[in-house]
Amino acid sequence: MASAPLPLEPSPIRFGTDGWRGILGVDITVERLLPVAAAAARELEHSAPPGLNSREVVIGYDRRFLAPELAEAIAAAVRGADLEPLLTDTPVPTPACSWAVVERGALGALVITASHNPPEWLGLKIKGHFGGSVEGDFTARVEKRLEAGGITVPISGDTPRFDGWAGYLAGLRKLVDTSALRQGLARLGMAVIVDPMHGSAAGGLPALLGHPPAAASEVPGTSDIQEIRSNRDPLFGGHPPEPLEPYLGELIAAVRASTAAGRPALGIVFDGDGDRIAAIDEQGRYCSTQLLMPLLIDHLARARGLPGAVVKTVSGSDLMQQVAEGLGRRVIEKPVGFKYIAAEMLSGDVLIGGEESGGVGLGMHLPERDALFVALLVVEAVVEGGLPLGERLDQLREAHGGAGTYDRLDLRLRDMATRQRLERQLADAAPTDVAGAPVLEVIRTDGVKLRLGASHWLMLRFSGTEPLLRLYCEGPSPERVAAVLAWAQQYAEAA
Repeated sequence: MASAPLPLEPSPIRFGTDGWRGILGVDITVERLLPVAAAAARELEHSAPPGLNSREVVIGYDRRFLAPELAEAIAAAVRGADLEPLLTDTPVPTPACSWAVVERGALGALVITASHNPPEWLGLKIKGHFGGSVEGDFTARVEKRLEAGGITVPISGDTPRFDGWAGYLAGLRKLVDTSALRQGLARLGMAVIVDPMHGSAAGGLPALLGHPPAAASEVPGTSDIQEIRSNRDPLFGGHPPEPLEPYLGELIAAVRASTAAGRPALGIVFDGDGDRIAAIDEQGRYCSTQLLMPLLIDHLARARGLPGAVVKTVSGSDLMQQVAEGLGRRVIEKPVGFKYIAAEMLSGDVLIGGEESGGVGLGMHLPERDALFVALLVVEAVVEGGLPLGERLDQLREAHGGAGTYDRLDLRLRDMATRQRLERQLADAAPTDVAGAPVLEVIRTDGVKLRLGASHWLMLRFSGTEPLLRLYCEGPSPERVAAVLAWAQQYAEAA
């Protein structure tokens, strides 16, 4: 996917589904970032629940160009708001910042990251005292503070730093028996190949699974944990650090080579700030969370026997619902955006919540997407099932009606005017026929979802930050999905 031409003028400061993002040097500058950070810090203090007396705000950052320097800059803005910044000493996954907030009892966190966006982007995520993304009403109040024009003078000074990895990794080890996973992988003779896409999750999974056996009783280390593209590259190899199949050629080749050499491999990929995940099975097939979520629902509900409902977004696969309901679990469907899932996790008993774009959270953890934790549970499910990932997923799909196919196409529109015109067209009259199939139901939970049959649908949804139309389709075969997406692209481009 080609990046959009750089705009000449900055866009208005508006928060999307998870933070404020834009083009570095145009939308995101020190002059614009400082008041946003100050307003966010003040709102964290204002929104603190009774009894939370901390004045501490955790600050983290990813591996993007100027991210460390901008993190240091916003520390001055936090001090100017009469609060206490605490800065990670290295780039860390965004979930590590959320973990630190809860572990330390802080007001919240500000994270300099553009997540999975193209290399020229940067941004700011806000995490609440509960260890997850703040909701839309919170960011609306931040925007109102900015519009009011209050002045917060940054205060320079030495910012205390802390090891953002240590406590986070220790916390994950308490949730998953990593020693048992190492033993299980060794018994299966499996390799795990990790692709952090040059992002801030690099080193995390090898640190959790790559240690040698701790006791003589453990199976000798016949499995291995490898990592590719682990160095910092602010250009991310020329692609957005998003865990999508077109950007994963090196990982797919490495997995296939390992399997061909006699050691089945599991590929794990993280996005730029470590909150999204995808996988590659032993045959080199791409596995998004449309497949990983059903696997985890089955594993957590059946094998672990954990309680709670399943929360999915409207763009999530029907297989998620089929597996959950087959295990007697209630399914809650929400708009796209993990903040909606997090709200359910904070208000009720949730087993797992996730979205098709790679974000998954667990009720026994934080109300937050955490790709490293999810990776551990995927490995655990594979070990528990005693089969490589692809075989395990094929088995699960056959138990629920056979193989289905899912794909997504991100279509860059000419400009925002084209986007607005297409939005009006869909609002006034949604299509009644798609690629020769009648539309059975129109769902407007988020965007427009057109139900075409059992496990067959098309969804059109606009990005919150760009003139970008996301097209999602699930269908009975790859050929049918390709035909529906081609129809949708032609429909959009005719607007």
